[in-house]
Amino acid sequence: MNKKVRKAIIPAAGLGTRFLPATKAIAKEMLPIVDIPTIQYIIQEAVDSGIEEILIITNSNKHAMENHFDKNYELEERLKESGKLEQVKTIQDIADMANIYYIRQKEPKGLGHAVLCAKSFIGDEPFAVLLGDDVVVNKEGKPALKQL
Repeated sequence: MNKKVRKAIIPAAGLGTRFLPATKAIAKEMLPIVDIPTIQYIIQEAVDSGIEEILIITNSNKHAMENHFDKNYELEERLKESGKLEQVKTIQDIADMANIYYIRQKEPKGLGHAVLCAKSFIGDEPFAVLLGDDVVVNKEGKPALKQL
């Protein structure tokens, strides 16, 4: 019986050492491609492929990712007061992209261990593991994950 893939895991607990010195203060996943953090592209790919729930495996230094996908009422109010309604919609849309959960990989034990940290989240369901190391663009517009 084929089950729909509804869940995805994004291992994001690494230290980003390949991108030093940029990643000394900024998580690799938050580095932008033009004006959008890499992690947002990954999550958009998942959502466009039918993924409903996403678990991001983080470490203790990845608060910026959590903040990026959360509501920021103070910022929204200031933007509204300034008449920047398009920007308000943009940040609200980011917060509403998907059901995103976080768990910390408490020790740096590698990718396999990071995926294992998601065991209780996944249960017996099929799932996708999304890594942001490559950018895949399909001119027909169908996401690579959805093609799988």
